[in-house]
Amino acid sequence: MKIPKKLEPIASGISAALVIGVLAFLTLRTSSGIWLMFSFGATVFIVFVLYNLETAQPKNIFFGHLVSVIVGIIFNETIGFSFYSLGLSVGVAVALMVYLKVMHPPAASNPLVVLFTDVSFDFILFPVITGTIIIILMSFFINKIILKRNYPTKWF
Repeated sequence: MKIPKKLEPIASGISAALVIGVLAFLTLRTSSGIWLMFSFGATVFIVFVLYNLETAQPKNIFFGHLVSVIVGIIFNETIGFSFYSLGLSVGVAVALMVYLKVMHPPAASNPLVVLFTDVSFDFILFPVITGTIIIILMSFFINKIILKRNYPTKWF
Protein backbone atom coordinates (compact mmCIF):
# COMPACT_ATOMS: atom_id res chain seq x y z
CA MET A 1 0.00 0.00 0.00
CA LYS A 2 1.40 3.37 -1.04
CA ILE A 3 1.74 6.16 1.56
CA PRO A 4 -0.97 8.84 1.23
CA LYS A 5 0.38 12.15 -0.15
CA LYS A 6 -0.43 14.00 3.10
CA LEU A 7 1.70 11.55 5.09
CA GLU A 8 4.71 11.59 2.73
CA PRO A 9 6.57 14.32 4.71
CA ILE A 10 6.13 12.36 7.95
CA ALA A 11 7.22 9.10 6.31
CA SER A 12 10.26 10.85 4.82
CA GLY A 13 11.18 12.39 8.16
CA ILE A 14 10.85 9.12 10.03
CA SER A 15 12.90 7.36 7.35
CA ALA A 16 15.67 9.96 7.52
CA ALA A 17 15.68 9.78 11.32
CA LEU A 18 15.93 6.00 11.21
CA VAL A 19 18.93 5.97 8.86
CA ILE A 20 20.81 8.68 10.77
CA GLY A 21 19.88 6.96 14.04
CA VAL A 22 21.41 3.68 12.85
CA LEU A 23 24.61 5.45 11.76
CA ALA A 24 24.75 7.35 15.06
CA PHE A 25 24.22 4.14 17.02
CA LEU A 26 27.03 2.41 15.10
CA THR A 27 29.28 5.40 15.74
CA LEU A 28 28.51 5.91 19.42
CA ARG A 29 27.75 2.40 20.69
CA THR A 30 30.15 0.15 18.80
CA SER A 31 33.90 0.02 18.54
CA SER A 32 33.91 -0.33 14.76
CA GLY A 33 34.60 3.31 13.96
CA ILE A 34 32.89 6.47 12.78
CA TRP A 35 29.90 5.82 10.53
CA LEU A 36 28.39 9.30 10.43
CA MET A 37 29.40 12.68 9.03
CA PHE A 38 27.52 15.96 8.74
CA SER A 39 26.81 15.80 5.00
CA PHE A 40 24.87 12.56 5.50
CA GLY A 41 22.01 14.61 6.95
CA ALA A 42 21.52 16.33 3.60
CA THR A 43 22.00 13.01 1.80
CA VAL A 44 19.07 11.38 3.61
CA PHE A 45 16.92 14.43 2.82
CA ILE A 46 17.61 13.94 -0.87
CA VAL A 47 17.12 10.16 -0.71
CA PHE A 48 13.77 10.32 1.06
CA VAL A 49 12.29 13.56 -0.32
CA LEU A 50 13.85 13.94 -3.77
CA TYR A 51 14.41 10.20 -4.31
CA ASN A 52 13.62 10.28 -8.04
CA LEU A 53 16.37 12.78 -8.90
CA GLU A 54 19.67 11.72 -10.47
CA THR A 55 21.55 13.12 -7.46
CA ALA A 56 19.70 10.73 -5.15
CA GLN A 57 20.71 7.56 -6.98
CA PRO A 58 23.17 5.12 -5.36
CA LYS A 59 26.03 5.76 -7.83
CA ASN A 60 25.88 9.49 -7.14
CA ILE A 61 25.68 9.04 -3.38
CA PHE A 62 28.59 6.64 -3.16
CA PHE A 63 30.97 8.15 -5.69
CA GLY A 64 30.01 11.77 -5.00
CA HIS A 65 30.95 11.37 -1.34
CA LEU A 66 34.04 9.32 -2.19
CA VAL A 67 35.43 11.76 -4.77
CA SER A 68 34.83 14.83 -2.62
CA VAL A 69 36.39 13.30 0.49
CA ILE A 70 39.45 12.19 -1.44
CA VAL A 71 39.81 15.75 -2.79
CA GLY A 72 39.50 17.13 0.74
CA ILE A 73 42.10 14.72 2.09
CA ILE A 74 44.54 15.49 -0.70
CA PHE A 75 44.21 19.22 0.02
CA ASN A 76 44.51 18.58 3.76
CA GLU A 77 47.65 16.46 3.35
CA THR A 78 49.38 18.74 0.83
CA ILE A 79 48.27 22.34 1.48
CA GLY A 80 46.64 22.16 4.89
CA PHE A 81 43.97 24.39 6.37
CA SER A 82 43.71 27.83 4.77
CA PHE A 83 41.16 30.08 3.11
CA TYR A 84 42.39 29.07 -0.34
CA SER A 85 42.44 25.33 0.40
CA LEU A 86 38.86 25.54 1.68
CA GLY A 87 37.65 27.27 -1.47
CA LEU A 88 39.75 25.38 -3.98
CA SER A 89 38.99 21.95 -2.53
CA VAL A 90 35.23 22.52 -2.81
CA GLY A 91 35.66 23.86 -6.35
CA VAL A 92 37.75 20.87 -7.41
CA ALA A 93 35.30 18.43 -5.80
CA VAL A 94 32.34 20.06 -7.58
CA ALA A 95 34.15 20.03 -10.94
CA LEU A 96 35.16 16.37 -10.56
CA MET A 97 31.65 15.29 -9.56
CA VAL A 98 30.28 17.00 -12.68
CA TYR A 99 32.94 15.57 -15.02
CA LEU A 100 32.55 12.08 -13.56
CA LYS A 101 28.74 12.33 -13.63
CA VAL A 102 28.40 11.55 -9.92
CA MET A 103 26.82 14.81 -8.77
CA HIS A 104 25.58 14.70 -5.21
CA PRO A 105 25.17 18.20 -3.70
CA PRO A 106 25.67 17.22 -0.04
CA ALA A 107 29.07 15.78 -0.93
CA ALA A 108 30.31 19.23 -1.94
CA SER A 109 30.64 20.00 1.78
CA ASN A 110 32.95 17.05 2.44
CA PRO A 111 36.23 18.87 1.71
CA LEU A 112 35.22 21.43 4.33
CA VAL A 113 34.54 18.68 6.85
CA VAL A 114 37.91 17.09 6.11
CA LEU A 115 39.87 20.33 6.37
CA PHE A 116 38.11 21.62 9.50
CA THR A 117 38.47 18.31 11.34
CA ASP A 118 41.96 17.49 10.01
CA VAL A 119 41.20 13.87 9.11
CA SER A 120 43.33 11.62 6.95
CA PHE A 121 42.97 8.68 4.55
CA ASP A 122 41.32 6.36 7.11
CA PHE A 123 38.28 8.68 6.88
CA ILE A 124 37.62 7.19 3.43
CA LEU A 125 36.66 3.80 4.89
CA PHE A 126 34.97 5.10 8.04
CA PRO A 127 32.62 6.94 7.61
CA VAL A 128 32.52 7.55 3.85
CA ILE A 129 32.42 4.06 2.33
CA THR A 130 30.69 2.32 5.23
CA GLY A 131 28.25 5.16 5.85
CA THR A 132 27.22 5.56 2.23
CA ILE A 133 26.71 1.82 1.83
CA ILE A 134 24.42 1.78 4.88
CA ILE A 135 22.51 4.81 3.54
CA ILE A 136 22.10 3.19 0.12
CA LEU A 137 20.98 -0.19 1.51
CA MET A 138 18.57 1.29 4.04
CA SER A 139 17.22 3.76 1.47
CA PHE A 140 16.57 0.94 -0.97
CA PHE A 141 14.80 -1.14 1.67
CA ILE A 142 12.73 1.72 3.11
CA ASN A 143 11.81 3.38 -0.19
CA LYS A 144 11.19 0.24 -2.24
CA ILE A 145 9.80 -2.20 0.30
CA ILE A 146 8.12 -0.09 2.98
CA LEU A 147 7.14 3.14 1.20
CA LYS A 148 6.51 1.45 -2.18
CA ARG A 149 8.48 4.08 -4.09
CA ASN A 150 10.38 3.53 -7.32
CA TYR A 151 13.85 3.82 -5.80
CA PRO A 152 16.43 3.58 -7.08
CA THR A 153 15.51 4.50 -10.62
CA LYS A 154 18.95 3.19 -11.62
CA TRP A 155 21.93 1.77 -9.76
CA PHE A 156 24.70 2.78 -12.18
